[in-house]
Amino acid sequence: MLNRITQFFERHLQADDAEEELSFSQKQLAAAALLMEVAAVDRVFEDAEFAEFKRIVATVYEISNDDIEELCNLAQDKQDQATSLFQFTQLINDHCSNAEKFTLVKSMWQIALADGDLDKYEEHLIRRVAELIYLSHTDFLVARNAAREQAGMG
Repeated sequence: MLNRITQFFERHLQADDAEEELSFSQKQLAAAALLMEVAAVDRVFEDAEFAEFKRIVATVYEISNDDIEELCNLAQDKQDQATSLFQFTQLINDHCSNAEKFTLVKSMWQIALADGDLDKYEEHLIRRVAELIYLSHTDFLVARNAAREQAGMG
């Protein structure tokens, strides 16, 4: 599945080689790829997780409804083609502030907790992403706890 999502983002993340900085849109789409993987990693495509994904990418990351729908369709196509998350985490790590990284990890927790059940694969993925983007363990825990509070799982 990541391979199909990667193809979607390659169409949208074409950066001009002369540009050092990624555009706002490119950073947001890289974050959305990681958020989508949280919703899909446990192979159980919960309506609550997809609803939370759509809400977060529309409000926090300002991604268009058309792009959101395409992402959801790609995720629901259960093809499992192993591709590294590295390209997305590298973009986030290289071009996002610590506050943006924190928001991403908190959003990942919100999606994982949306169905009321934290799957071990979801937690593992979030931990891995947090490590790859060099978010401190303290910030990782604060993001998790904030998402739990918001989900009423305090």
